[in-house]
Amino acid sequence: MSERGRPRTFDRTSALRCAMEVFWARGYEGASMSELTAAMRINSPSLYAAFGSKEALFLEATELYSRTEGADIWLALEEAPTARLAIEQFLCLTAKAYAQTDRPQGCLVALGALHQDSSRGAICDDLRRRRAENHSALQKRLERGVAEGELPADFDASAIATFFATVQHGMSIQARDGASYAALLATVAGAMAAWKMLAGTDAA
Repeated sequence: MSERGRPRTFDRTSALRCAMEVFWARGYEGASMSELTAAMRINSPSLYAAFGSKEALFLEATELYSRTEGADIWLALEEAPTARLAIEQFLCLTAKAYAQTDRPQGCLVALGALHQDSSRGAICDDLRRRRAENHSALQKRLERGVAEGELPADFDASAIATFFATVQHGMSIQARDGASYAALLATVAGAMAAWKMLAGTDAA
């Protein structure tokens, strides 16, 4: 005898990745429940049972995104031998990641939800925190450049980290609007042309 009430089993990790891709492509507001359940291959009651709410699903999907997408971008920032090369590789790898055509273009953390209201404050707060952590990673690498003598003692690591973070966010919007890899690399070239002035050094 069949068990009518028995819930259909599913791979939670795979379902979460599918939800992540919907949110990545559509944003929190743009992702409908019907799109999410279709991508995850579950019904609404199963989604709520497994994840609690659309908001909780988005937060968990964003955590998965942060752990799995673009890790090489941040690894290069740490491993590059100079601050200048770290920033250049950071931006070049960003261009490569954002221009890939087998996944949504741009960055979920930058584009997932930009406007806060009373019902979605937790989402905007979480994304703002993640963007702040990314800024902090850039700032720390630049501060390391100061400590190692590559950059001058009066170098404003926070302000220049903001500049390059802003360049990356702009590249995310460009990519979402259809910019090619070559076009994104042109943006990188423009940003790096400003390095000498920003760094107050003659280093190439």
